[in-house]
Amino acid sequence: QVQLVESGGGLVQAGDSLRLACTASGRTFSNYAMGWFRQAPGKDREFVAALDWSGRTTYYDDSVKGRFTISRDNAKDTVYLQMNSLKPEDTAVYYCAGHRSPYYSGSNDEFDYWGQGTQVTVSS
Repeated sequence: QVQLVESGGGLVQAGDSLRLACTASGRTFSNYAMGWFRQAPGKDREFVAALDWSGRTTYYDDSVKGRFTISRDNAKDTVYLQMNSLKPEDTAVYYCAGHRSPYYSGSNDEFDYWGQGTQVTVSS
């Protein structure tokens, strides 16, 4: 079965950086788009970023555009989220998600697989 395992979360101060990683197994990683989502306490899960199978096309929520960068290494079956200039409002559990096709269509209903999440806490 498909498994996604996130790592790299932690407690940082506002303005700091973190890099999250998500390693996949159970299917051919390079055939599928991938994404990152987050859920803050008391809020719904929200889209953060996504990229297509090749990594050449990326998508970001406006709240993270210019600060976060999504990338992938298909040789390592891993997708990354580089987070710079972190803000307290970025505090959330961050989830890696595996898409059902090579391309992200803009619909968040097409992610079929989810990791267990990693906590990111940004103090002011």
